[in-house]
Amino acid sequence: MSMRYGRKPQEIRATEAFTRARWKATLRQIWSQLHGHTKNRLLAYEEVKKKAGAGAPTYKGMQSVPLDKIVGSVNRYEDFDRAFLPTQDHTSSRWRRIGVAYYENIILPPVTLYKVGDAYFVVDGNHRVSVARELGREFIDAEVMESQPRVPVATDIDAEELVELGERVHFLEVTRLDEIRPDVEITLTIEDGYNILLGHIEYHRYLQSKEWNREFDTVEAAAQWIDQVYLPVVSVIRESGMLEDFPGHTEGDLYLWVIEHQYYLREQFGEGVNTLDAVTSYANHFTRRFLKRLWNKIRKSGEK
Repeated sequence: MSMRYGRKPQEIRATEAFTRARWKATLRQIWSQLHGHTKNRLLAYEEVKKKAGAGAPTYKGMQSVPLDKIVGSVNRYEDFDRAFLPTQDHTSSRWRRIGVAYYENIILPPVTLYKVGDAYFVVDGNHRVSVARELGREFIDAEVMESQPRVPVATDIDAEELVELGERVHFLEVTRLDEIRPDVEITLTIEDGYNILLGHIEYHRYLQSKEWNREFDTVEAAAQWIDQVYLPVVSVIRESGMLEDFPGHTEGDLYLWVIEHQYYLREQFGEGVNTLDAVTSYANHFTRRFLKRLWNKIRKSGEK
């Protein structure tokens, strides 16, 4: 006797949809493990909130939210993947009940979401989100509460990028540069880059305290470092067009590389090496553009 005997068509369709969703979740998990990707993991709200330096949520009312912007959960982040496909069999019964409701066009209550930056996290309604996505819906009705982060949070952020996000927030908490220099935005892709910048600021604080014979605090030193060190170097980087030679990197990345390279050149050739010298030398030697590097080698050979 068929196992489908006596079951409603909607129940059969919901069961098939869950089976299909679980199979897709398994394939996505295998693919992610083979390629070492972390973007398949559903994010934990508390972790993102802490890393982003977000405050307490405020009520924003009812909204129609794009389902692809829901990237995490408050407490069910291990039961679903980033596409909100079910990763555990114990979700089957509830998932199928909601699936039946969708197929019978029963109006379900809105889900409850937290918003941090551009990303949304499920407080209540994880299974409704999962079913809606699997059945091809694009939006879902939700009651939204929003937390303002100290730094932007994109919907494509993954677990690895959360580490960098936390470092950036710590950098801003220590320096308060987003408050005292709000027009200056420093973004980095270099590992441990923000901690290196804190070292630069601390060294600048030491020099200023020694020169003025008084103690400078970190916030005051950070403001002077931005004005006297960082922005002048970045200005030379911009005027040189150096950023075009290093796609995928930021002005902050290039600042760190140029400062390190200038230190190296001064050890070799003396204190007369200025910022433009360092920018030109670094760009010529380390550009990612093959033809430009080839031309630099030909030119250098011709000078011998």
